Amino acid sequence: MFEKIIEEIKRHDTIILHRHSHPDGDALGSQIGLRKLIEDNFPYKTVYTVGDPAGRYAFMDGSQMDEIPDELYQNACAIVLDSATKELVSDKRFELAAVTARIDHHIYCETFTDLEVVDTSFESCAGMIAALSEESGLQLREGSATAIFTGMVTDSGRFRYDSTSARTFHLASLLLAQDIDTNTLYRNLYAEDLTRAQFRASFLQKIRKYKDSSVAYIYNTKDELREMGVTDPFTVSRGMVNVMADLKGIDIWVNFTEDGEKVLCELRSSCYNVQPIAVKYGGGGHEKACGADVKDHDEALLMLEDLLKLTE
Repeated sequence: MFEKIIEEIKRHDTIILHRHSHPDGDALGSQIGLRKLIEDNFPYKTVYTVGDPAGRYAFMDGSQMDEIPDELYQNACAIVLDSATKELVSDKRFELAAVTARIDHHIYCETFTDLEVVDTSFESCAGMIAALSEESGLQLREGSATAIFTGMVTDSGRFRYDSTSARTFHLASLLLAQDIDTNTLYRNLYAEDLTRAQFRASFLQKIRKYKDSSVAYIYNTKDELREMGVTDPFTVSRGMVNVMADLKGIDIWVNFTEDGEKVLCELRSSCYNVQPIAVKYGGGGHEKACGADVKDHDEALLMLEDLLKLTE
């Protein structure tokens, strides 16, 4: 499956790895994991990782991004990870590269690189990097394994989501054989201080059911974020959407967060395919977890109406 991408990695001395903006554990796990995998198996290659800051995943070894000049792309292979569309990619300079490739597990939206491996059956893009390693006979070491495992854990919801398969656990077992320090990893991922726990709890009070249906939502205004001292809307938008998960009688939940110019939308479902709704509003993602942007509160209500029709 990955033969052509491996060929390009072997052909180019410079490899530049991109992923989507506002990265989650999977975007960073696949990006950092692939970098370490290439460096461990092709020590004569120069590998760079680029993009916006790692945010809450800055604890990951290798999460500090490189700052590189445009000239480095001239004879480079640029690989985009975990990105369904060009618009989502952090640092659009990948288009300057001699050859471009993409590895992704989201539902297909468009082709924007020379080579593409898109497989929605994987629970994570990081899982695809683990499969690349196994398929290509590349040696895993602790650093690459830890980064890849982080991506698999976060995007599978700790191996709970229905995208988790026997293959997921097979690949995870290969990674765990590299003596990953899971205690430290899970503390970094899930341990919260009291202030953070209280912050999360405040969003529980904001949950509303749309027209008394199985669609729940939270709407966060920019004034509310300012009062909370929030400077990055994504910490609320993506970070708080799943306070609505696992509620009885709720099949779809959406977190709306104003960022000053638009409203960020994070859509989740336990049983419905909400991806077409996200696409309708210019977004995308997975069947049961995706994102989009709407222009204002009124358009957010239109999205809720579309989601309500989906349940009917």
